[in-house]
Amino acid sequence: MQKKIGHVTLLVKNFDEAIEFYTEKAGFVLLTDNHFGNGMRWVTVAPSKDAQTAIVFVVADTEAKQDRVGTQAANHVFLVVHSDDFYRDYEQMKANGVHFLSEPKEVPWGIEAVFEDLYGNRLDLVQHNGF
Repeated sequence: MQKKIGHVTLLVKNFDEAIEFYTEKAGFVLLTDNHFGNGMRWVTVAPSKDAQTAIVFVVADTEAKQDRVGTQAANHVFLVVHSDDFYRDYEQMKANGVHFLSEPKEVPWGIEAVFEDLYGNRLDLVQHNGF
């Protein structure tokens, strides 16, 4: 049996502002935006159309969820985004206004830099070197 992670939930304040950040600033693609009425939506984004795992946005509709928006992994990296051309993606994201917490750095596994989404969640942009 083949198993994989299909979706990772990300708590957001608003579907549309999250879509805008991830697609227009971070360079992700909108995979689905299905409206089911009464404010219910199924919204997914991914770094590319062929990515096997997608982020599903969930509006924080309770106080407990609202407290977690932007802090789902505390101050640790929440997700790692793999790139086949780190500097292309890094420069494009910076030009789009994405806030990076560090300059690119060479690490034993490749090149990486941590950035924040619109709520403060930390993501790591990485180009692996095959290590």
